[in-house]
Amino acid sequence: MRLATFKTKGARKPTVGIFDGDCYIDLHTLSNRKLPRDMLDFLSVGKSAMDQAHSLASEVSGQSHTSPETMKVNGKRYMFRPGEIRLGAPVPAPGKIIHTACNFDAHLDELTTWKDPEWESHNWKDFHFEHPTGFLQAPSSVCPHNTEVEIPVFTQELDHEIEIAIIIGKEAFQVGIHDAMEYVAGYTIFNDLSARDIQGREHSNKVILMGKSFRNSCPLGPHLVTTDQLSDPHNLDMKLYVNGELRQDSNTSMMHYKTAELVSWWSLMGLYPGDVISSGSPPGVIAGMDNPVWLKPGDIIDAKVAELGTLTTRIV
Repeated sequence: MRLATFKTKGARKPTVGIFDGDCYIDLHTLSNRKLPRDMLDFLSVGKSAMDQAHSLASEVSGQSHTSPETMKVNGKRYMFRPGEIRLGAPVPAPGKIIHTACNFDAHLDELTTWKDPEWESHNWKDFHFEHPTGFLQAPSSVCPHNTEVEIPVFTQELDHEIEIAIIIGKEAFQVGIHDAMEYVAGYTIFNDLSARDIQGREHSNKVILMGKSFRNSCPLGPHLVTTDQLSDPHNLDMKLYVNGELRQDSNTSMMHYKTAELVSWWSLMGLYPGDVISSGSPPGVIAGMDNPVWLKPGDIIDAKVAELGTLTTRIV
């Protein structure tokens, strides 16, 4: 399933639904309010919610989408064309966002080439891989597909990073690698916007905060694709374009630590439904360029991951 969080025109609250390729289906309404309308609540219900959602989607999949306005339950419409809804981030308010740092070896290599004293002081060449390493990002930084992101006043060096986001489906604590995939609800696309100048200063002080957790620095979307819909989450092409120019071109097979290893390791702190774990970024970021040209107003970023879709971010 391609799960989504969206808001219909005139609605006070968003709802959880399914995108079936043509229309968005409001699961809360279609289930006669038996399924939660909030994604965290939906994921917390667990397998029964997923099974019911799949069953409901199968029941209406054969219905004509030529007149979605006629599709109703108890007089309330449940099917909408894409132009009739406002898409939110699949998980609008995750409990936590865990970044996995330097999980693509080639990305680590390119970071060692950036000639910036504060950046170099982090000693990237000494980065270790005894286990996954990362940091937390503020959940308030999440924004959806097609968000207009304003460049923060404190940075002159805004960068992009295409990643996939692993969405946790049930509570996990001290989970073994062989069982870890049972705790994954699905995946979405993540564009890790980064204020490199601020990040460099923070690295030199051994902290990471503003460089990664400013407003709208965490575009997620467009949908949460459940694990059963993917042929292989570790063989997905990843391509990021800026104004149509290919900047990042890799594959999830190049991840140093794969999903099960990441979930197992981070479960040591406790994971909960809706928590996000990032894959880390492949090479091709602006910071790795010989002559960096940082993101500027008017730039359009398209992060494309095979089978997951396209996440678009607009810089203003």
